[in-house]
Amino acid sequence: MATTAVVAGTAANMGARSAQRSAEAAQAQDAPPAAAPADEPAAPEAAESPQIQELKQLAALKDQGILTEEEFSAKKAQILGL
Repeated sequence: MATTAVVAGTAANMGARSAQRSAEAAQAQDAPPAAAPADEPAAPEAAESPQIQELKQLAALKDQGILTEEEFSAKKAQILGL
């Protein structure tokens, strides 16, 4: 009779642990995805500062021939504080 109690107690304990692991696994699946690692770039639109946007606009003007290389370089230095 004592052996039966030990076996039943062990089975109940193992069943509870299994249920706990299953619940944790289900909760992990329902959780939102983790943030991207720091070494991966974020979405370009969300991460661009106003300075980057302005530099891109100036680069486009330079590519179109509206700004010279010297004008672009001077404005770039001004924006970046160089």
